[in-house]
Amino acid sequence: MALAPPRRPRPLGVVAFIYGLALNELPFLVFYYLVLSTLLAAAQSNIDSPAGWIGMALSILTVAGLVLVAVRALRAGPVLDRALAEGLGTGVLGTGVLGTGRLPLARIVFAPFLMRRRDVERIANISYGDAGVRNRLDVYRQRAHPAGQAGSPVFVHLHGGMLMRGRKNREALPLLYRLASQGWVCISANYRLRPSAHFPDHLIDAKKVIAWVRAHGTEFGADPDVLILAGTSSGGQLAALAAFTQNDPRYQPGFEHADTSVSAVVYLSGYYGSDEQSPWSPLAYDATDAPPFFVVHGDQDTVVPVQDARLFVGRLRKTSPNPVIYAELPGAQHSFERFHSLRFDTLVNAVETFATWVRNSVVDARHS
Repeated sequence: MALAPPRRPRPLGVVAFIYGLALNELPFLVFYYLVLSTLLAAAQSNIDSPAGWIGMALSILTVAGLVLVAVRALRAGPVLDRALAEGLGTGVLGTGVLGTGRLPLARIVFAPFLMRRRDVERIANISYGDAGVRNRLDVYRQRAHPAGQAGSPVFVHLHGGMLMRGRKNREALPLLYRLASQGWVCISANYRLRPSAHFPDHLIDAKKVIAWVRAHGTEFGADPDVLILAGTSSGGQLAALAAFTQNDPRYQPGFEHADTSVSAVVYLSGYYGSDEQSPWSPLAYDATDAPPFFVVHGDQDTVVPVQDARLFVGRLRKTSPNPVIYAELPGAQHSFERFHSLRFDTLVNAVETFATWVRNSVVDARHS
């Protein structure tokens, strides 16, 4: 399910995603289990038998598979370097993705579920609308940020879950904590879900988050002029829709005059809609005013085919006046942004590079 996940029929592809995702991102934990179980079997003299030797052979084959999983994850670095260089120019990137930040190898190898950082504070469950828990957001910022001092760029993330499930503190946490530690004000938000909500309710909520940042961000030290909108899976879909409908009053009922523009979009393991003509598909919109996009998809995604991402990027590049960066990560499944891993923490470095370029571009444009 991790090395060669089946894609068809679709239900089997979903099963492959469920059973292969954790192993694909956390091969070290499986390796530890194999070593400990083999040592236990040896201590109990359970190996010196035909069944024991068969089990040993299967373990060796599994370890070989885990090595391949890790090697594919390490290939994310060169792929992201190349994508950023093609989209932004080699002169902007300096030493490249792997040089912009060290990977937290201790967390990746031993504590992939440990997200918090001592230098970052999380201010949880701030209300931005009237839909109860589904209209709440969390703010991540440097713990040492001087009170009342604005000026930090903003990074907003929307969770995935097919617009039916999910929550604000489930995905992309290594990314949010990293950017917050580097001086960004990061926001992760809930939004209304099906079946109690229907399109465009989810998009309206995404825009309400942007409007909230413009109205209240300075209270948390933010500079609302620099706002990157990101999302995972259906959250990426909403981020793209919000970027294509900036300041569109049809999707801002009750706050039609609020500024809902964004500086850039980070589209992770995105969903692109099953009907290109539907208003909830990013493929249905005019992209002539699109901001810069950073699109990332796994070539082993069995939930959203990688061909959908290629189609979206191809069309966006034909009409957008701004850079469209596309990275297709080897071996990556859908929604791989949940843990510290070789692949995702390398991507975190790449997103930080892209975010820094966006911030500098906005600042330079403001000064000019």
